Amino acid sequence: MRPSSLEVLDLTLPVVADPELETLIETRVGQLVRQLSSTSSPTGGSRGELDVRFYEKRRRKASGLGGWLTGTGKSDDEVCWEVWKLKITLTTPRTETERVTLLRAEGPALHKTAMSIVKIVNRDKDHIPPITTSETNPFPYEVLLNPRAEYEGKTLGFFT
Repeated sequence: MRPSSLEVLDLTLPVVADPELETLIETRVGQLVRQLSSTSSPTGGSRGELDVRFYEKRRRKASGLGGWLTGTGKSDDEVCWEVWKLKITLTTPRTETERVTLLRAEGPALHKTAMSIVKIVNRDKDHIPPITTSETNPFPYEVLLNPRAEYEGKTLGFFT
């Protein structure tokens, strides 16, 4: 994997070229768009959420004789250490003028959000676990569509 960049709405964003990750994101976004399109409100907008959850693999020792008898003395636990909650609104403009207005507003909104993310990521680093592997992606992750609120209160909560 090598870092590269992507131009979106007059903003250059960093990306990592990873076909597996791209496929996962395209799949989840497609699912969200289909879901929101089917429940669109009369005003032309629907809301949904994608969560990106990052995990740390922790080595766990089996307790008691259970691990010894079954031959599974050690195993890995995946502990969630960060959740990015992406609140998404799907808008459907009714006129060409409305479409142009929405597109003009999206660029500055994306720029403001990207700069906020950079500020927060550079400020809040103490909770990030150490990298203990030489794998390309040291932290397992998952992307969930409209997840349950099981991690509510454990996130930084800056973009709600």
